[in-house]
Amino acid sequence: MTIQFEGWPKTTRFKDVVYTEKIDGTNAAIVIDIDGDEFGAQSRKRMITPDNDNYGFAGWAYKNQIELSDLFGHGRFFGEWWGKGINRGYGIDDRRFSVFNTGRWAADTGSMDPIEIGGVLVGPVPVLDVHTLDFDLIDHLMQDLRDDGSKAAPGFMKPEGLCVYDTQAGHVKKVTFEFSNGKWDK
Repeated sequence: MTIQFEGWPKTTRFKDVVYTEKIDGTNAAIVIDIDGDEFGAQSRKRMITPDNDNYGFAGWAYKNQIELSDLFGHGRFFGEWWGKGINRGYGIDDRRFSVFNTGRWAADTGSMDPIEIGGVLVGPVPVLDVHTLDFDLIDHLMQDLRDDGSKAAPGFMKPEGLCVYDTQAGHVKKVTFEFSNGKWDK
């Protein structure tokens, strides 16, 4: 046996880190094959259908699959299905789908504004900042969320926290609040 060379992978820099609000709903995705012939919906752990659903996401997605396919094209589009009756609820009377890939949303739609599809607002999670990795900035953004509340649902004063997306590595990390005894804690 001859030992084979294996090089160390290129070390990327923290550059263009995207800070977004973390929304407390349920993970969901729209799945569209490259030909547009097959359409699906999923939760974090399984494929879902209108008959085997997750908070009504698959029912809504399948009912609106033509509009969603026109909007997204092909691929797998992860996001948060949130609002009335799902986890924190955010004090709203409807449900929303907020996609995680804010850069693709902006490129595909030419805007960061949400679009209404089948009675549901579909748009990107709120971008709080784009910067290099900066722990002081993370503390500042968390303080803003604590003081001003959710950017996704203005007026809702118990946001979950934020996500930090490293565009070079393609990794996401979260920073969340804990709420107990009437006090916020990180």
